[in-house]
Amino acid sequence: MVAMLFCVGQLSIFNFQFSIGSAFAQPAKRRTTTSNAVAQKGQSTEQKADRASLMFPTSAEMPEDVVWRRDIYRQLDLMADKNAPLYYPVEPTDRQVNLFTYLFRLFLTKRIPVYTYKLDGNESFAEKDRVEDVKDILDRYYIYYEENNGKYTVADNDIPSAQVKRYYVKESSYFDQRTGTYKAKVTALCPVLLEDDGFGDEGAVTPKPLFWIKYDDAAPFLSRLPIMTSNLNNITNMTADDFFTMNRYDGKIYKTANMQGKVLINEQDTAKLHKAQQKIEQQLVDFEEGIWKHREKVDTVSTDSVVVEKKVKTTKTVAKANTEEKKTTARGTTRRSTTTVSTNKERKPRESSNSSGPAASARRERR
Repeated sequence: MVAMLFCVGQLSIFNFQFSIGSAFAQPAKRRTTTSNAVAQKGQSTEQKADRASLMFPTSAEMPEDVVWRRDIYRQLDLMADKNAPLYYPVEPTDRQVNLFTYLFRLFLTKRIPVYTYKLDGNESFAEKDRVEDVKDILDRYYIYYEENNGKYTVADNDIPSAQVKRYYVKESSYFDQRTGTYKAKVTALCPVLLEDDGFGDEGAVTPKPLFWIKYDDAAPFLSRLPIMTSNLNNITNMTADDFFTMNRYDGKIYKTANMQGKVLINEQDTAKLHKAQQKIEQQLVDFEEGIWKHREKVDTVSTDSVVVEKKVKTTKTVAKANTEEKKTTARGTTRRSTTTVSTNKERKPRESSNSSGPAASARRERR
């Protein structure tokens, strides 16, 4: 009995030592992960959401060394059918919110940075243009809020999502020479608040751009925002990131990146404005088609060159064969003619032997 208790005690001590040894023998990376997980328990929900956003893959960033790029600015009217998925539902529901409500909550909790909208309309993602004070935006656009220990909360019905009926979108069309692909990528978003001018005129509103958002900063979060894209199929089978990545939106060009800083929207003549917009759209289409036509031409030229090369080789082979055949024929003719001459020479003496001449007299002499 004593021996049995002694064995059990030794076994317990061994298991205790083995567990301690295993804890210290595990890889350093695993120990770090475990310690980080413990440390994360006391961190805020916003910080956890930021780390969780890294788990969602997004589209690759536009390379800086592309050989061709065209930057254009589009104006998205959320009342249009193609852009309506970004506007509804106006009032948040249990399972769905619209784009502005979602972005505004991210901005309010400082999970994404926003940047000041300048008077020239150009975006700047420099650190000096970053909006650090949330209260400044809330006060400037008269958004009701509550402050508690430096944190701002805004009720759902106080978020002006119904008034944000327009977006400014910067779109970069570029040709990536490394992958040989042509793409159009959204690089910046700007929600625009349409405010009634107070004179009671129908349709008379004053656009108030709120701030610029770098799309790559918002993309990990937009990949988790489901949207409904059809009135006939009410399933939310697409995300906001898919919507922008697949260029499902419809927007008119109001400005392009140019050296003169010209803005199309300043054109008062509607016909001229429409013509200028169509011209830019056609330039983008022509460039894209030109890429594929150039490829087809290169492929055709390379294919034709192979065919021509084969034809040349075949022609050379046939010509060589004909030359050899002619040489062979000529040699054969020469040989046949030579044989004929020699035969004729041999036949002449025989012909002379048939005559009564010296040969017969020679036989008589032998007798």
